[in-house]
Amino acid sequence: MYEYIKSLHLIFVITWFAGLFYIVRLFVYQIEARDKPSPEKEILQKQYKIMTYRLWYIITWPSAVLATLFAVWLLYLMPTWLQMPWMHVKLGFVVLLFAYHFKCQNMYTQLQNEEEKYSSNFMRLWNEGATIILFAVVFLVILKNAFNWIYGVIGIMLFSVLIMLGFQFYKRIREKK
Repeated sequence: MYEYIKSLHLIFVITWFAGLFYIVRLFVYQIEARDKPSPEKEILQKQYKIMTYRLWYIITWPSAVLATLFAVWLLYLMPTWLQMPWMHVKLGFVVLLFAYHFKCQNMYTQLQNEEEKYSSNFMRLWNEGATIILFAVVFLVILKNAFNWIYGVIGIMLFSVLIMLGFQFYKRIREKK
């Protein structure tokens, strides 16, 4: 039974992250559609609202709920994990993931109501937040070592800097075109 629950947990974690990655990309497109001429602007905005609604409520939210339910079930089956330091750190990153998810919910609601609060460049950068959390969680789960968390934090910070440098480089290339 344990292996089945673990597999289902992993499947829904993957679909949850896929939804988080894609929803922010759709936010970028939705924001950029505002600069298009009519009628292209209206057509794109309507289509992106439909796409984000379906992605958010048919894939992302259900995946988050199911990943969480299967995680709780796994912890019920393996309660000793809660005594392990790596699990405490992992659960801290899961809390960050939920904070990221709820902030995306807030952004989704604003965009559905046509409130413009963020630029497409901000959204491109925001999209990397889930990537950083994913890296942290995967390395913690595979290595099961929270003792060297200082090295992990330094590694994640360096990875974040590389992502931001890559973002700046990509932005310059886009501006030249």
